[in-house]
Amino acid sequence: MKNSKPRVVIIDALNMYFRAYIVDPSLSTNGQPIGGVKGFLKIMQKLLRETKPDQVVIAWDGEGGSQKRKSMNKAYKEGRKPIRLNRQIQNLTENEELKNKVWQQTRLVEYLNCMPISQIMLPAVEADDVIAAVSFLPSLRGWEKIIVSSDKDFFQLCDDETVLHRPIQKVFLNKHRIISEHGIHPLNFALARAIVGDKSDNLPGVGSAGLKTVAKRFPFLSEQKSYTAQDVITFCDGLEKKLKVHHNILENRKLIEDNYNIMQLYTPMMSPQSKEIVRYSVEEAPQEFNKTEVLKMMVNDGFGVFDWSTLYQTMKRIAADGKESGN
Repeated sequence: MKNSKPRVVIIDALNMYFRAYIVDPSLSTNGQPIGGVKGFLKIMQKLLRETKPDQVVIAWDGEGGSQKRKSMNKAYKEGRKPIRLNRQIQNLTENEELKNKVWQQTRLVEYLNCMPISQIMLPAVEADDVIAAVSFLPSLRGWEKIIVSSDKDFFQLCDDETVLHRPIQKVFLNKHRIISEHGIHPLNFALARAIVGDKSDNLPGVGSAGLKTVAKRFPFLSEQKSYTAQDVITFCDGLEKKLKVHHNILENRKLIEDNYNIMQLYTPMMSPQSKEIVRYSVEEAPQEFNKTEVLKMMVNDGFGVFDWSTLYQTMKRIAADGKESGN
C-alpha cells in the first residue's frame, strides 16, 4: 500500500495475540510454547511491510473489560470458552498452559514497550473503545487509519479515512466495499447488528433477522445517513403488509435499543481522563526503540532463528521520525 497521506496502523492487540497463540506452533529452545509472542511479532512484521505506517498504536483490553457495558447487561460476554492451544504440548497440564498463555501476553507487552509504539491499556475499558477514540482524534484528521482486527464491530468505524484490515480473511475493507458486500453503510452497521445480535458477546437478536435480511428489508440503511432504532420501528409500523421480521422488530424495540447502546463505538465508553490518556499516548508519548533489550529478551526467551529485519527497519524509521517531530 502506497502512502499518499501519513498513515497510522491501529491494532486490536488481544484479537491478534489470541490468533497467534492458537495457531503458531513455535516452541522455545527449552520446549515451551512461545507462538503467542513470536507469532504476534511475525504478523506485525508482515503487516508493517505491507502498510508502511508512520505510526503504530496497539490497544489492549483493560483489566475487567468494559464495566460500563457489563452494568448495562450482566450477561454481556458471559459463557465464553477459554482460549486453548489447538495442539497438544507434551507434559503441559491445563493449568501450566494457562500460566504460559498469561506469561506470553505479559512478555509481549514488554517486547512492545521497547519499540516506538503507542501501547494503550486502560482499566475497565475495552480495546474497541480505545481504537475508536484513537480513530476520532482531531490530530489524526487527514491521516489514513488502518484498524487491524477480525472483529466486525469495527465495520462501523470505516469512513473516507479509515479502513479495516481483517488478517484472517486477508482483506482490507473500506466503506464502499462494506456497502457493496453487505448493503449497509458503516454509519448504520451498529444498528443493523443490534437487530441481528452478536452470539460472541452473548447478545441475542431479533428472530428471523440476519444481516442479509436487514439489508433487504431496510434498504435505507445503505444511505450515508445515521438512522436510529426509532426510524426502523417507524418504518415497520407504517407497513401495510408486515413480514415476520417486521413484527419481531416491533415487539423487541427495547432489545434493539439496549444492544445498540452496547455495540455502538461512535461514542467511546470512557471517561474524559481516559480520553486524555489516549490523546497523550498517541500525540506526545516518547517514541523510543531499545533494540538491545529486544535482542536480549529474544535470547533469554529461546526464540532461536527469527528474521525480524523488516520489523527492525520499520521501528528504526518510526523512532527516527519521532525524534525529528519532537516526540
